[in-house]
Amino acid sequence: MAPEPLLPEILPHGQDGIALRLGLTPQEATVGAVLKLRAALDAADLPGVEEIAGSLTSVFLRFDPDRVTREEIAAAAEATAKGSDLATATLPDPKRRWTIPVVIGGEHGPQFAEMAEATGLSQDAARKALLEARLRVLAIGFAPGLPYMGLLPPEWDVPRLPEITPNVPRGALVAAVRQVIIFTNNTPTGWRHIGQTAFRGFDTGRDPATLLKAGDEIRLEAMTPADLEGLDRDNADGRGGARCEEVG
Repeated sequence: MAPEPLLPEILPHGQDGIALRLGLTPQEATVGAVLKLRAALDAADLPGVEEIAGSLTSVFLRFDPDRVTREEIAAAAEATAKGSDLATATLPDPKRRWTIPVVIGGEHGPQFAEMAEATGLSQDAARKALLEARLRVLAIGFAPGLPYMGLLPPEWDVPRLPEITPNVPRGALVAAVRQVIIFTNNTPTGWRHIGQTAFRGFDTGRDPATLLKAGDEIRLEAMTPADLEGLDRDNADGRGGARCEEVG
């Protein structure tokens, strides 16, 4: 028997937008459905649509109210979803694989020990898990070029901190709820600061300004604090020693 069609919940979003929500938590199937629906909407080229953006669980459409009504956009988006077989969606094979050097723990990851304890792992086991993980960029959001990457094993489903850390530096590797982020700017956060890179995911002086894309595979590679210091000094392209290869 064929699976029931997976249809998004369509919600109003401001004066000129709708959100197509496919789930409440970033499970792999949900993220796969988001990526598939966004690709289908891009290909559909719906009249009046001015922007399409994906998150971990939904797709946002911004439209021109002078050209099309919210009801018309919602109907067209729902029709696109019905024809996209979202119920069987999975994360597509990556087209690119990034290897990003990172220092985990110590002064460059001041909350790593706390994070390891919360997962029930030793620090050595937690470090090994991070370095062996085959992460995927699930979405770009919150700030320009900022990647949400996951999903880590279930023991990493650790909630955000109850209080905000006032500031972590650009390049901070932070973790929560089975995901990791590399911050593109200095920022406050409720996620635990577990490591540091010289990778600059967003730079308006570079073309392209944003290096990572949803769907990219990410592998973390251990480096020393001295390596990090050297990369910070000599980092003209902002990649911080990261390497990208085409795989699909």
